[in-house]
Amino acid sequence: MPGVEVLHPDGNSFDRFLFATVGEDRNGASVTVVSALARLGLEPWNEAADLAALQPPAALARLEMLLSDFRDVPALEQDHGSVAAKLVSLLPEVLPRRVSGITGSTETGLPSVSIRWILAAVLLIAGLLNLFASAWFG
Repeated sequence: MPGVEVLHPDGNSFDRFLFATVGEDRNGASVTVVSALARLGLEPWNEAADLAALQPPAALARLEMLLSDFRDVPALEQDHGSVAAKLVSLLPEVLPRRVSGITGSTETGLPSVSIRWILAAVLLIAGLLNLFASAWFG
C-alpha cells in the first residue's frame, strides 16, 4: 500500500480546503471540495496548489468560476460567491515560486542538480556495473 507521501505528495497542507463541504447534492449527501473538483474533471491537489499560489482575489475569482460551473449542489447556483470566499480562507499560504529569467524554470527552494552531475552519476554506475559484470562473468 502506498505511503502518505505518494497519495499526498504535498503533505496535508491542503486538507482543510479540500475536505471542506461546499454543500449538499440533490440526494442530500455532503459534497466536499475534493469531490467537486474531481467531478469537474480537475485534479484536486493540483488545483488546490494552483489556487494557493494565486493572490487571494485571483484565487477567489477562479474558485467562484469553478463553483458556478458545478451543478451538482443546487445551493451553489445562488451562493457560489460566499462559499468560494469561505473556501479561499482555508487555503494555506504558499510562498510564490520565483521564475528564472534565464531558463524560465521555477525555483522551489530545493537544491538544483546540474545535468552534468546526473550524467556523471549515470556513467559512474554504468562503469561499475560493467566492472562487476566482467569480474563475475569473465
